[in-house]
Amino acid sequence: MIDPLYVASGFGVGLLVGMTGVGGGSLMTPLLILLFGIHPSTAVGTDLLYAAATKTGGSLVHGFARSIHWPAVIRLASGSIPASIVTLLVLWQLDLKGDSARSLVNLVLCFALLLTAISLIFRKAIMDRYRRHMERLDTSTTSQATVMVGVALGVLVSISSVGAGAVGVTALLLLYPRLPMARIVGSDIAHAVPLTLVAGIGHWALGSVDWALMGVLLIGSLPGIVIGSYCAVRVPETVLRLVLASVLILVASKLAFNELHFSQESIAAVTGSTAH
Repeated sequence: MIDPLYVASGFGVGLLVGMTGVGGGSLMTPLLILLFGIHPSTAVGTDLLYAAATKTGGSLVHGFARSIHWPAVIRLASGSIPASIVTLLVLWQLDLKGDSARSLVNLVLCFALLLTAISLIFRKAIMDRYRRHMERLDTSTTSQATVMVGVALGVLVSISSVGAGAVGVTALLLLYPRLPMARIVGSDIAHAVPLTLVAGIGHWALGSVDWALMGVLLIGSLPGIVIGSYCAVRVPETVLRLVLASVLILVASKLAFNELHFSQESIAAVTGSTAH
């Protein structure tokens, strides 16, 4: 039986992704944890493969439009893929279904959501401040910096499934200031495909992917992305970014509050058992 609430959630997230271009992970993962009570590691693993499927379609469109800067994609991937594999090995040692992994995923997710919100709100200010300086960097420095950004994204995305959207776009805008926005977005989406696929397969191997849930989410999100892309030109970009950033800050605050409450309960339980 297909739960219409999951389909509707997929559609809503797809709509926002189509309108804003921001990675679905920053919306879908918290939604699965907070609204549906799904374990954080399962939410992350499912969302990574869901993102790999949706972003493959997006990267094909950008590929046909020749709006992908492949050198940037290759540099990002050469940092993010090894970083993702190492991160997954660390998660495997932690036991993904345990409380320590749950806390780690929630805390990194809060950090990634806040970083995404900052990228959305202050992107123009960051660009105005650092653009001239970044334009003076030589090719070698830019290449090394791109690989290091890839490493950071690899760790963030593998733990939280968030970061490959707004954070990646902001980093690429700084590192490649002469590239048009369409090629920046295309490159970010193209890089997200192998990263989310590798991280998603890793989570699948660790047993934290719900395939039935992923299928239902895709049923809703694919039409949502198409409609959202069509509507994007009709809504002011600044309004969209501010609304989305506000939602992400609220979600991060709720996750942090839940995690704090959970930690206090755990401490109280341990203290109570040792008292007896």
